[in-house]
Amino acid sequence: MEPTLLALDCGTQSLRALLFSADGRLIEKAKLEYEPYVSPHPGWAEQDAELYWRCLCEVVRELKARAPEAFARLRGVGVTTQRDSLVFVDGEGRPLRPAILWLDTRKARAVYRPALPLRWAYRLVGMLEAIQKTQKDGKAAWVEQEEPQVWSRTAKVLQVSGFLNHRLTDRFRDSIASQIGHLPFNYREMRWARPGELPAKLFPVPMDKLPELLPAGSPLGVITAAAAEATGLPEGLPVIACASDKGCESLGIGCVHERMASVSFGTTATVQTASRRYFEPLSFMPPYPAAIPGHYNPEVEIFRGYWMISWFKREFAPLEVQEAEAKGLPPEAILDRHLKEVPAGSMGLVTLPHWSPSLKLPAAKGAMVGFGDVHTRGYVYRSVIEGLGFALREGLEKIEKAGRVKVDWIGISGGATQSEEICQITADLFGRTLRAGETFETASLGAAILVAVGTGLHPSTQAAVEAMVRYGRTYTPRPEPAALYERMYQKVFKQIYPKLSPLFEEIRDLLNYPERSTDE
Repeated sequence: MEPTLLALDCGTQSLRALLFSADGRLIEKAKLEYEPYVSPHPGWAEQDAELYWRCLCEVVRELKARAPEAFARLRGVGVTTQRDSLVFVDGEGRPLRPAILWLDTRKARAVYRPALPLRWAYRLVGMLEAIQKTQKDGKAAWVEQEEPQVWSRTAKVLQVSGFLNHRLTDRFRDSIASQIGHLPFNYREMRWARPGELPAKLFPVPMDKLPELLPAGSPLGVITAAAAEATGLPEGLPVIACASDKGCESLGIGCVHERMASVSFGTTATVQTASRRYFEPLSFMPPYPAAIPGHYNPEVEIFRGYWMISWFKREFAPLEVQEAEAKGLPPEAILDRHLKEVPAGSMGLVTLPHWSPSLKLPAAKGAMVGFGDVHTRGYVYRSVIEGLGFALREGLEKIEKAGRVKVDWIGISGGATQSEEICQITADLFGRTLRAGETFETASLGAAILVAVGTGLHPSTQAAVEAMVRYGRTYTPRPEPAALYERMYQKVFKQIYPKLSPLFEEIRDLLNYPERSTDE
């Protein structure tokens, strides 16, 4: 009988359990949605980590009931989760407070002040404020400073993946490829930072409070008797180290080398590639550990990228959302009408999608430029899609320049791939071929690929990708809109931020928004 593989995908808004065959075909899945976070104070984003575990147990049992025969042939299981979301647990793995999620904006007090010569050097290269900001975003430092009673009882600081892996195996182990966030991680060496290294200075979490790290595709342990009783999984089933959701998405779309890029149409929109070489697509912004051991994922992200679609649906399209629900369709499918009706270029309405500042652009704000009396909400929607595509293209070009590579084609993942129009517009914007996977669940497929490697079903990650990744739709650039977008990108979009940045700085000086992070 053909073995099966279980992928557990814990996202910001839902937890999914998916069964795959050894050749990468989706057999069955179960999903449970929950509120993304609670916010007991402005800017906070927290979630009860026990909620993730309860949902995991429930969806696995539901999946077992839906596909008992396939479930009985399980060879292994792996976990992929949201990035940069921390769980503080005691020695038994019990959460001591709610998990602090990647959306959280609370600030710790700076713990590292560079010596004067270094301060001058950081200021000279434009990184002094980034050094201050990134350490203030460290949530472990915030807990140590503001909740010392919690910190004193904290045995381990875990990513959500590490928390769930411990629940399954009773071992404090996690994947190297899941350590993306504000933790003392040495990205070049792909290990915990040693005392004296910059990450350890910025995020001073003691080594004994961090889990053991193993390469993606390695066994982390096996399902314990307690986990078997809670989930319905067979006791002794191997649990395999996977990767973060974005890393698994790239693997699940087949991005294993520099000639291909992976674009994620997610809440945080990203473009990344896979490389054996360490190179920084943005100076001082390291590439992340890839799901392929010994590889990196150079990445450029647009924080709250395709969240802007959610923003548009909430603020401008409640009727379309209701219609989609009545018809059992994703709202993007209904909103495609706007994209079909509005011409390429949105009659000159251009969106700068910096809805949130970044380390490299700390004063950045969003903008829509070029309003006229012709512009309706349909134009606004298409302009948002075009602006995100322009920004992702700019990110890809930064990766190509930094890595001295040329990307031939792009694999696409994420919720917005459900829209044919968004995919085609993006192909036109990039001027390159886009391919979507046969399955929409690319992050889970990436996790299943790693489980297949870790359980010996395939001899290597490359072999597993060749056997398990298949493509569905292909989008090639259309000559006329692609030519228009090329001119708009070069002559308009790339000029907007440099021209508006002095005004953004003035707004920041007047209102301290975005808040300055330097301690000077």
